[in-house]
Amino acid sequence: MTWHAQLDIRYTPEQERTVARHSHNGPLRVLQSLYPEGGAICHNVLVHPPGGLVGGDTLDMTVAASGNAHGLLTTPGATRFYRSAGELALQRTHIDLQDQARLEWLPLEALAYNQCRAENRLTLNLAPQAEFMGWDVTAFGLPSAALPFELGSFLQHIEVPGVWLERGRIDATDKRLMDGPLGLAGHRCMASLFFVSGSPLERHRREAGLELARSLLDAHALQASAGVSCPNPQVMVLRVLSPLVEPAMLLLRQVWVAWRAHFWQLPAVSPRIWST
Repeated sequence: MTWHAQLDIRYTPEQERTVARHSHNGPLRVLQSLYPEGGAICHNVLVHPPGGLVGGDTLDMTVAASGNAHGLLTTPGATRFYRSAGELALQRTHIDLQDQARLEWLPLEALAYNQCRAENRLTLNLAPQAEFMGWDVTAFGLPSAALPFELGSFLQHIEVPGVWLERGRIDATDKRLMDGPLGLAGHRCMASLFFVSGSPLERHRREAGLELARSLLDAHALQASAGVSCPNPQVMVLRVLSPLVEPAMLLLRQVWVAWRAHFWQLPAVSPRIWST
């Protein structure tokens, strides 16, 4: 039996408070809204009770924000793409930010199990004054459990239409890609953190953001397999390869803290679920 689930979330400002309203169909929903930073920023946790996706499963998420609403979304654990007998497992997320809205998209890692056939798609649409910060972390196989990623495929698609597109397919049988120096070089976790603006970033904001990230990279154990750049004036991306998830996630969180302070003048308040 396959699962098809849909979740719609809308953030709006009401009396100096960001309010989240949501509806769902199937096993995908959010927990109660939390306000660890005060009413202006609404934290939510996405929950998928089955715990993972198999061939034929589809998860569709739509997130919208308007006014000066600020939402933060995360997950309680990894998104697991399990072995497939042939059908595709698909997760699609569409984010639409209007006016001066902000959104932080901070799910924990996606795990591509051996013999999975999976696609993970994220599409962003931003109004000129809207801004977004999010990350994508994908791990292949379970190295610590001696369960390598030897068969299967995983497609990652991240897009700001007309502005930025990153799309790549990881084929477990492509040894040059998985182990070659121009591919993953034997690493089994790839991660990226991206800051996106609806209009070109001012030069001083862009250059200061790059410098902050580079100073953290220089002091990190993964500096040789990490880098940060601006593919265009609206997008800043940090990318890193790592043998395991934990070092990559630690680096992304460090840069997230720095960018949150720089771009939005906000201290970083970690979602409560991360400490459980």
